[in-house]
Amino acid sequence: MSDRIFGVFGVLLAIGFAFAALQIEESFLSDAVGPKAFPLIIAAILGISSAVIALKPDAAPHWPALPRLAELAAATVVMALYAHFLPVIGFVFATAIAAAYLSWRLGNTLLLSAATGIGTSVGIYVIFHLVLGLSLARGPLGF
Repeated sequence: MSDRIFGVFGVLLAIGFAFAALQIEESFLSDAVGPKAFPLIIAAILGISSAVIALKPDAAPHWPALPRLAELAAATVVMALYAHFLPVIGFVFATAIAAAYLSWRLGNTLLLSAATGIGTSVGIYVIFHLVLGLSLARGPLGF
C-alpha cells in the first residue's frame, strides 16, 4: 500500500512540475530547444517511474529504520536550505556547503568532506560558468 501512495504522490508531483515548466516564458533569444525542455524531461521521467511504482508495487516493501529516515529528512532540509541560500550567498559557497554536508553524511571524514564540497563547487563553477558561459547565482564576492 505504501508503494502505491508513493507512486501516486510522484505522479501528482510530476504533473505539477510539468505544469510549472509550461509556465516558463521563452525569450526571443532562446535556443531551438528552449528553457522548457529539461524540466519537461525530468517531469516525464518522474511521472513514468512513479506510475510504474504505483502500478507494480513491491509485495513486501522494506522501510528504513527511524534513524535512517531522520538522515533522509536532514538531507532534504539541507537541499531546501541550499535552494533558499543560493541567491543570497552565491553558487560557489552554497554548493560547497551542501556538497560537504552530504559527503560527510555519506561517510567521509570532515576534512575529506570539506575538500569534496570545495572541489565539487569550484569544478562545477569552472565548467558551467567559465567554460560554457552559463549564468550561476552570484554571491557577495561576485562569484
